[in-house]
Amino acid sequence: MAAQVDRIMAQHSANSIPEEPQLPSIAPSLTYSESSEHSESEEPRQSDEQPRRRRASTVLIVKSPADIQRITGETTTQLVQRCCGGGCCLTSDGKRVKKQGIEYERVKLPDNDAYRALNLKIEEVPTVLNNILDLPEQTAFLQPLRRLSNVPSPTESTAAFNTDGNTTSATADIDKSVQKLALEDLDTKIQPPSFVQPHPPHHVFPARIHTARELTGQGAEKRTFHFDIDVTNYPEDEGVDFKVGGAIGVSAPNEESMVEELLDLLLVPRFLRDKPVLLRTTKGRWPTVWGEDQARELVTTRRDLLTWCSDIQSYPPTKQLLRILAEFATNEDERKILFFLCSAEGQGVFCDFRTGPHITVAQLLHAFPSARPPLDVLLSVLQPLMPRFYSLSNDPHESFLRRDGKQHRLIEIAVTVHTSSDWRTGSRNGVGSGFFQRQALKYIEAQERGEKDVEVYIPMFKGLMANPLAKQFVSDGPMLLIGAGVGIAPFRGFVQRRLKTANCANKVWVLQGCRDSLVDELYSGEWGVHEDEVKRVVESRRGQGRYVQEEVKAQADLVWYIINSVDGRVFVCGSSKGMGEGVEQALIEVAMEKGNLEHDEAKQFWELKREVGQYIAETW
Repeated sequence: MAAQVDRIMAQHSANSIPEEPQLPSIAPSLTYSESSEHSESEEPRQSDEQPRRRRASTVLIVKSPADIQRITGETTTQLVQRCCGGGCCLTSDGKRVKKQGIEYERVKLPDNDAYRALNLKIEEVPTVLNNILDLPEQTAFLQPLRRLSNVPSPTESTAAFNTDGNTTSATADIDKSVQKLALEDLDTKIQPPSFVQPHPPHHVFPARIHTARELTGQGAEKRTFHFDIDVTNYPEDEGVDFKVGGAIGVSAPNEESMVEELLDLLLVPRFLRDKPVLLRTTKGRWPTVWGEDQARELVTTRRDLLTWCSDIQSYPPTKQLLRILAEFATNEDERKILFFLCSAEGQGVFCDFRTGPHITVAQLLHAFPSARPPLDVLLSVLQPLMPRFYSLSNDPHESFLRRDGKQHRLIEIAVTVHTSSDWRTGSRNGVGSGFFQRQALKYIEAQERGEKDVEVYIPMFKGLMANPLAKQFVSDGPMLLIGAGVGIAPFRGFVQRRLKTANCANKVWVLQGCRDSLVDELYSGEWGVHEDEVKRVVESRRGQGRYVQEEVKAQADLVWYIINSVDGRVFVCGSSKGMGEGVEQALIEVAMEKGNLEHDEAKQFWELKREVGQYIAETW
């Protein structure tokens, strides 16, 4: 691999050697942006330049034929044969062209705000629809659970059992599971049922929040919260420890009010919502996360399934979901609309539907009020609720606290709250970040009330932490850490570890991007004693406004020195939309300028550096 890099660089030897510092014993320092703005390599700025818009970014919709069939209900062959992809089904004013020889009929649209917010461009539908998606197979079944009279009724759910053997044996297994369930006394208000296992042998552990605080100031465009999480009692038998730059998994539940609303819309009686029930699945991994693809029988509750196992707000609606609603809709006009969306004729409207405003399952049920499918039928087509992963923002090997006469181990994370549009409230928080905000505010409000022993928990696990940042962190060698927003959080742990090592203060540099340092510069003053020497903050909405990728080009000497040094590494962390793409292009331009490379050669240069672990990008 090194030979390939040498071969590329040998063709341009004149400028291929990294410039050494003027003083041999001193590494390059961050140069000030003001001086770099007037350099010949920078394009001149116009004083009347308007505020720049964020760069557009492509979004991966599907990555396999199975994804296409799951979303559209058609195979790739059927989709290609029917649709050319050229948008010929639309006129210039956005109205759809009626096809010759097809009879249409007007339908009465649902008169409610939820439907209007869907922005469906439907006035007439064909009287005859073709290639309507078949009714999806039901794979989940809820059945009453027989209880022995001498066994107390459990309040929480976790037990699982095998179905091998005869009916008597299976019934005995159920009764044993119920008894075991009562003995476990698992509180599913702070952690998921035990069958929601992220990845064997790792189990979800309810870790207590030690402290929570808001990092961003009033007026910040996005809120970011910091958490100190107590992991003193985390099970030690998993053989995995927390790592600098590593991450934790969090099994975030759906918001309680959204679950309650969905149960109301599905007409589930209140006395049944927390009552133990037998869940039988015929195939698949659900309701586990990464379990085996197999049939299962579990004891659980309806509320737990909607709270911990099914995603009710993150995914665009699929044809399978719409087909279920169409099957159980009692209003004829609603049925026609839903069947139209599941047909070949409605494919264009369906595509717009998926890429339009963000839609939840509850909104669909509000929009089509006559569609009330059974809960187990609905669960068969909903996406599983997946864990969210968050990078550690500290050195987990050095964070301890004395409390109650004991030494407690803490890990730290930062979470930025993601919001999306909502038809009723205007905006809605994401599943994971919304959960963290609720827990943070619950803790902060309890502290403000004067409560001393606040118990707020995060259901987490520490398996699956082999992310690129943790794998490529080394204790020596120069590092350039480039991040924006909450992407800067894992670099704080890198810097904390590095600054504890002698003679390493001149071997780590940070370029931190933010909108306005007065309100959303994360961890200001919390990096260590040499923070001013190692960190440069780049603001995009204050002063002249610069993006972090512009600062990367301004620091071309530093970038080129680090990437060509022994054990030198360049890390990038943050959103791939705009920042990640922009930094990658800036690095290519640095290689073109300092290494005298053509564009394709510079791109290959960084790809080779990525392969050998010197260029590490973790974007989302």
